Amino acid sequence: MNKQSIIKNTEKFVKGKMSGEDSGHDWWHVYRVWKNAVHIGKKEKADMFVVELGALLHDIADFKFHNGDDKAGARVSRKWLESQKVDEQIIKHVCDIVNNVSFKGAGVKSGIKTKEGMIVQDADRLDALGAIGIARTFAYGGSKGREIYNPEIKVVKHKSFEEYKNANSTSINHFSEKLLLLKDLMNTKTGKKMAGERHKFLKQYLDRFLSEWDGKL
Repeated sequence: MNKQSIIKNTEKFVKGKMSGEDSGHDWWHVYRVWKNAVHIGKKEKADMFVVELGALLHDIADFKFHNGDDKAGARVSRKWLESQKVDEQIIKHVCDIVNNVSFKGAGVKSGIKTKEGMIVQDADRLDALGAIGIARTFAYGGSKGREIYNPEIKVVKHKSFEEYKNANSTSINHFSEKLLLLKDLMNTKTGKKMAGERHKFLKQYLDRFLSEWDGKL
């Protein structure tokens, strides 16, 4: 099993599937998560083969684009990894990461249990924070026809995955329903450190947006 060859093939596979996607869940999102995961993984002394495969495949069939099916990603990942003759133990590990990496509501506990999974999850969450996270929020909201903001629609801290995936919120509400919660949900020491500045910028932007909305600036 040539690990570097498998990583290279997986990069090409994912890039071919996800290039040009317009909701902020495109190849370049995967690329950034991959690079963040490599950085965190080396600092945290993880199994880098699992980390890289998990990062590259984490959004290959996201539930948001597959009628809420949160097992679609693992099915696609398994089929691909089997075609690459990856060991079954590694396939199971990567599929577990793909199955559990996504945020599924403020009141829903993450199913991630391994160091490698925690690293990929942290890398994915970092891309939902800071300037990039803001850009992705509005890209996704636009792709789904969501309002930017409507003060009559209240923030909801979703208690179940069903409630979260079926919610019809606004892009600004998404800050409070997910993005601002992520800093305190980071798993690794490295991830927590990286999240701090991005969280601060996110909060500054939201405060500014709401001040302009109310005519205070």
